[in-house]
Amino acid sequence: MNFQQLRSVREAARRGYNLTEVANVLFTSQPGVSRQIRELEEELGVEIFERNGKRLTGLTQPGKGILHIIERLLLEAENLRQASQEYSGERSGTLTIATTHTQARYVLPQVVQAFRSAFPDVRIALQQSSPEHIAEWVISGKADIGIATEGLSQFEELVSFPCYHWSHVIVVPESHPLAALQSVSLQDLARHPLITYDVGFTGRGHIDEAFAQAGLETDIVLTAMDSDVIQQYVSLGLGVGLVASMAVEHNRAAGLVALEASHLFAPNVTRLAVRRGAYLRSYTCEFILRFAPGLKRSDVVTALNLSGQ
Repeated sequence: MNFQQLRSVREAARRGYNLTEVANVLFTSQPGVSRQIRELEEELGVEIFERNGKRLTGLTQPGKGILHIIERLLLEAENLRQASQEYSGERSGTLTIATTHTQARYVLPQVVQAFRSAFPDVRIALQQSSPEHIAEWVISGKADIGIATEGLSQFEELVSFPCYHWSHVIVVPESHPLAALQSVSLQDLARHPLITYDVGFTGRGHIDEAFAQAGLETDIVLTAMDSDVIQQYVSLGLGVGLVASMAVEHNRAAGLVALEASHLFAPNVTRLAVRRGAYLRSYTCEFILRFAPGLKRSDVVTALNLSGQ
């Protein structure tokens, strides 16, 4: 039994049993992957995968239990490597953070700047994508930390921590009729074309939920992942913008005004997630505490210890 066999099984399950993709990920050949899987099955005396001819089609019932053990073994192997680097006194490495554009653009810069001052030998790799992909990257080990507002708490493979609350704001040109109102209602908003985030991004679910509960139909004429893009199209007069408050606080487009909307939409919680059972280097834990100063080191340690039981 060897780690290459274990990786072949894990990646086959992750890649939808497509051995060509598995071979590409593991930098080997498709026959090589097939051989690694078959040799492991022969050693264990049980078939891990269901087959249709030579093609893998799924996991057998024993295979599901074996895959869970393989995931743990490979995670512990990675933890062993991380621990050895930690105990050898190394303060260098790469911290890979998967996050959304909004977090990377408006929230992370100050945290990263302070972190780099404390850990100048640690490189930071930012990966930007949707919350779903962020979760997948952390679960697979491609990222050490995931940061997003939506989705991260839904995965059993992750331990997530609440970091801070924020609200949406309404963005309109200074001459827009809504700017003259003392307080904007959902009915007021529904009378105008809207520009906001793509579904699944930056609290969009709370926006849709508020209008649905009020029985109001909306005309969302444009969506984007980027708050700056949304504000740009609002400046062109295409509609009323609904964006994250931190985007406006850090970079409001010229000629636009921000209107209070916390009374209209439920508050949002940005969460930070790590892989359940992962060993955290000291600098990784330090980054978490800098991003979420409301957390204590004991909170993180306790959560990870409990998740490993």
